Amino acid sequence: MLSLEQVKLLESKVTQTINYVKKLSGENSQLKEKLHSSQKRNEELEALVRQFNENQSRIEDGILSALNRLNQFEDALESKLSTESKLSTESKLSNEIKPVEPVPQKDAAALPSSELDIF
Repeated sequence: MLSLEQVKLLESKVTQTINYVKKLSGENSQLKEKLHSSQKRNEELEALVRQFNENQSRIEDGILSALNRLNQFEDALESKLSTESKLSTESKLSNEIKPVEPVPQKDAAALPSSELDIF
């Protein structure tokens, strides 16, 4: 048979077990809340990373587009400067090279013999 002491000891152990289960249930609830909060924060961060990657791609595309336009502008400018330089050089050359004006014809008999040798 069970003695009174054994029943009291059993009751004490049951009470301790109930308190321990309540404590563990409370900790379990807190951990579930932390987990839920962490998962929510993780989803927010993943959304931010996706948005950052999308923005990064747009920024890179914008920079590449701007660089391409800058290259086109530079090429056009170089082409124009080259054309202007070529035209300027040709203009200088045409100004430096003047057409030879014909020497007025003199009567060959009137010219001394040394001038006749030139022609």
